[in-house]
Amino acid sequence: MSIGEVLFDCYQDEKVIGGAPFNFFYHIYKLTSSAEFISRIGNDENGKSIINFFKKNNISIKYLQLDEKHSTGIVNIKVDKNGIPTFDIIPNCAYDFIDLNPKISNLIESDTSLLYFGTLAQRNTVSRKTIQAISGKNIKYFCDINLRANYYSKEILDDCFKKANVMKLNEDELKIVSGLFLTGTFELQSSAEELRRKFEIDLLSITLSEGGALLIDKFGVNDYKYSIKKVIDTVGAGDAYSAILCLGYLNKMPIERINFLSNKFAGSICGIKGAIPHSDEIYVNFKEEIKN
Repeated sequence: MSIGEVLFDCYQDEKVIGGAPFNFFYHIYKLTSSAEFISRIGNDENGKSIINFFKKNNISIKYLQLDEKHSTGIVNIKVDKNGIPTFDIIPNCAYDFIDLNPKISNLIESDTSLLYFGTLAQRNTVSRKTIQAISGKNIKYFCDINLRANYYSKEILDDCFKKANVMKLNEDELKIVSGLFLTGTFELQSSAEELRRKFEIDLLSITLSEGGALLIDKFGVNDYKYSIKKVIDTVGAGDAYSAILCLGYLNKMPIERINFLSNKFAGSICGIKGAIPHSDEIYVNFKEEIKN
């Protein structure tokens, strides 16, 4: 299960559905046919487009709340010549006001093995309180750190690290987090290992852009770099990595296998525009690989 933002990534010439928690959910759903998504959208044209997308892809809208006061989320994206995006995230959107209701509580209590959450949806106290209220249950928690603009605090991050069984962040985010919670000189691997030990995280991933990813558990470290043939843009690559990371963790795969498959899937997403594939072809081979 995933909770957080679903929105539109707006490029210069088009808009595509996105948001890290939604992208993660979508990949899990396509790979396993078993996932639920909790969010909130505005009662506007973008909201209607999201509902239509869900229905077209046979995705349940049971946990998709409709907001009469706030607009559906949007992010304005510019991609440079190397495929690297910059984000302009619009504040006070519907996903900032996800309401805790009995349906969500029942879902957590009865039919959830893992909950994915991030940091962006916690920029507002309403959604943050909802996410906090459904933590501490007898399930696993996956936290994806996305330090966008100034939409985070040490208090929020501390809470996230204490909740999470699985954690993903990139190298720049690791530097920020290390400065907040660790002492001494920053060094990529040793700082990551210290952070994992400090918060007793089962599985910690540091994504390194074209450098692949570092994956750490209590038994060891794996450093893997996947060679990408052609990069269209890197939007959503981290979310794709997270999806396979999650499934590998739940299926108790060795970290070497998890890191390889996660990088490979993220590389596939770098070969398309936006975070969501237009066809399901990309998922066919990965369905088999995550079973083996």
